[in-house]
Amino acid sequence: MNFLNSKPPPNYVAGLGRGATGFTTRSDIGPARATTIGNPEYFRGKEPANDEDDEDHTQYDEFEGYNNAGLFNSDDYDFDDKEADEIWDSIDKRMSRSKRNDRVLTEENSKPKFTEQFSGLKRNLYTLSMKDWESLDEFQSGIHSLRNKKKTRFESFVPVPDTLLEKVMKEKQHVSVIGGNDLNAVGEGRGNVLSLKLDRLSDSVSGMTNVDPKGYLSVLCNNVIASDTEVSDFNKARLLLKSVTRTNPKYACGWIAAARLEELAGKVKEARLLIKKGCEECPKNEDVWLEACRLVNPDETKGVIAKGVKFIPNSVKLWMRASDLEDDDVNKSRVLRKGLECVPNSVRLWKAVVELANEEDARLLLHRAVECCPLHAELWLALARLETYDNAKIVLNKALSRLPKEATIWIAMAKLEEANGNTDKVGKRIQKALEEGGVVINRETWMKEAEVAERGGSIETCRAIIKNTIGIGVEEEDRKRTWVADAEECEKRDSIETARAIYDHALNVFLTKKSIWIKAAQLERSHGTRESFDGLLRRAVTYIPQVEVLWLMLAKEKWLAGDVPAARALLQEAYAAIPNSEELWLAAFKLEFENHEPERARMLLAKARDQIGGTERVWMKSAIVERELGNVEEERRMLNEGLKQFPSFYKLWLMLGQLEERLAKTTKRQDQPEKRHSHMMTAKKVYESGQKNCPNSVPLWLSLANLEEEMNGLSKVRVIFTMARKKNPQNPELWLAAIRAELKHGYKKEADTLMAKALQECPNSGILWAASIEMAPHPQRKTKSKDALKKCNSDPHVIAGTAKLLWHHRKVEKARTLLNTAVTLAPDIGDFWVLCYKFELQHGTEENQKDVLKRCVAAEPKHGEKWQAVSKALENAHQPTESILKKVVKYTSEG
Repeated sequence: MNFLNSKPPPNYVAGLGRGATGFTTRSDIGPARATTIGNPEYFRGKEPANDEDDEDHTQYDEFEGYNNAGLFNSDDYDFDDKEADEIWDSIDKRMSRSKRNDRVLTEENSKPKFTEQFSGLKRNLYTLSMKDWESLDEFQSGIHSLRNKKKTRFESFVPVPDTLLEKVMKEKQHVSVIGGNDLNAVGEGRGNVLSLKLDRLSDSVSGMTNVDPKGYLSVLCNNVIASDTEVSDFNKARLLLKSVTRTNPKYACGWIAAARLEELAGKVKEARLLIKKGCEECPKNEDVWLEACRLVNPDETKGVIAKGVKFIPNSVKLWMRASDLEDDDVNKSRVLRKGLECVPNSVRLWKAVVELANEEDARLLLHRAVECCPLHAELWLALARLETYDNAKIVLNKALSRLPKEATIWIAMAKLEEANGNTDKVGKRIQKALEEGGVVINRETWMKEAEVAERGGSIETCRAIIKNTIGIGVEEEDRKRTWVADAEECEKRDSIETARAIYDHALNVFLTKKSIWIKAAQLERSHGTRESFDGLLRRAVTYIPQVEVLWLMLAKEKWLAGDVPAARALLQEAYAAIPNSEELWLAAFKLEFENHEPERARMLLAKARDQIGGTERVWMKSAIVERELGNVEEERRMLNEGLKQFPSFYKLWLMLGQLEERLAKTTKRQDQPEKRHSHMMTAKKVYESGQKNCPNSVPLWLSLANLEEEMNGLSKVRVIFTMARKKNPQNPELWLAAIRAELKHGYKKEADTLMAKALQECPNSGILWAASIEMAPHPQRKTKSKDALKKCNSDPHVIAGTAKLLWHHRKVEKARTLLNTAVTLAPDIGDFWVLCYKFELQHGTEENQKDVLKRCVAAEPKHGEKWQAVSKALENAHQPTESILKKVVKYTSEG
């Protein structure tokens, strides 16, 4: 069995499991002296010599013994031995390094420093007198002075570098070999190179005889071969093209490529020779002659073109090139007419010669041109434009006989009829083109033709095209959406007549569609006249009299035009059509109220309360009228009756509380503290009652907080805002009001804490981010504005806050751009218009200020914290938008 002959495992003792005890004999240990396996006498069966007297005592080691034959030399060298040796080697290296460092430090300490060696001499320099210093030669010459050091700082004397000589060799100059340091020879070489370049410029392809002082260096750089690699590339290309021209000499592109290669390499003469040979080998190729015309000297160009047209008399390109070489129109026309004798059916030549002729000659030429090229509509149309009305009709009819499906000819006929006052025939021409002519083009192309006709002043043609082609390829259920989209796109491209024609056609199809009437009315209001706007709305209310907004737009247009009686009459007609419309009653009230007729307004509201039962808005307007007239008790009665019917309408609670606050201010001026306190307590009760009925009304909470702040201070206000935020979570206006209350009383830390909580609860609130920008210290505002723009980059409040920051840093153009963006995004917020107008007053021109005023009046803003504070004041009740804007600007400047 094999395991009997195999080596036992380490520390194995036979019979250990049965209680046997292991013991060790000499045979287990082996001889007392290790036997060298590599000794040949060992294999011969002889005992090697082992005389201790013969040992070399110089090879003795206290660990390994003689000749590295240690105690464990016969064992295998395993991984543990290797690791131990590496550890010991690292220890030895570290010990030797530390000893070397100690030795170096000892040597340095034993040797004094260079500066210390002369310290004694330096110390004795104070004994020298001024005469001793002046006697020194270096002192007199000033070698070590600061001025001379600055002069000699950049002086250096070095041998001529090899790069200078290499650069001269790269410039292809024909100069003899220059010595290593002979700079005079280099200068002469450069002079020769410059003369060669100037000669090349005077003999260039373009025929320059004068050198451009600004551009000749760039020309030189373009003609220089930069490196040996480029030279080798040129040589390879030259060999390749040479083989092409040899193997296929009739291949014109090979000659052209070879000539251009030589031109690129700067060898213009070789290029001319090659293209000349190409003309000889390929005389029937027009590209070779054109290339030869480009490469030869200017005085030889006409001769080359003459040879070319002799070989290729039917080449339009060569005749056009020959015409371009002539200086005056007479010679150009002569060349072109000669070309037409050879190529009478060339439209390009006919167009060129007609452009050079006068009107009479052009008409005669076009008559001949349409005979030679009867299938080109451009020539027919050009001839028709030069003829009279009757002759033009004849020409266009002939053109239609040759080209019956050409849409441009039919459109030209329609334009011709319109130009001569025959507007009734315009639509027939377009209709005939579609029915009899069989013109087949897509709908988008027809619309483009309509826009072209509009720009050319042919309005009736434009309308006829739209009327007859707008429905091509449109499904019946998609007509309304598609036509409205087409009209809006035309309006964006300033094609107003085309858009108007689309709306007219759509309204003829969809007479009762309110949205199309409104879109058309908006187009007329923006781009039409008062008469066209009034006429369209009259048609609209005739077809759909039940639409309130159309009556209101018509009445407002009359009012803005100053015709108040007409506006009243229109509203009366509207009452007859829509008897129970709240919007019409309120519009009639506004008409009378804004025209300073409060009694008429009161009567209208009384009728509205009787006929339609009185809505919450009617009761509110009734209270406003009484406030305007100064009837406090009647105003209170209207508000109380309105609240009985509509207790959930918060504006009535708000107006009643504001009434009590106004009375409190009046009694304060009259020095009646008891009445003032009574009115304020009444106002508080009103606001508290309003909160119970309208717990989600933020204006009521804000009004109550302001009242409590005036009566009891900040502590009560904090409680109110906490309750308001619990009932209206994630409301940025409540957070902002609480923050401002803290800032008002000087609690900056508390305000910062509230702002942090507010931004956590409302991270995308623009008004909070804008307030945080203003609250931040000046060095941190830029960073804060960047964070705000990342969170809500399209919010107008953030944009306006960033604009104010840029305004503060005098970045005028960027601030103006952002302010215009803010008023574009939120035109209904008056505070942004105030900021924009204030900015233009400081940094803009008078034209910019007028532009802001005009846009603000058009926008008619109604909201904004500062705007409403001025616009809703009693003394500003009937002020126009421009006046309110200026008052708010003045109010903010003073504040």
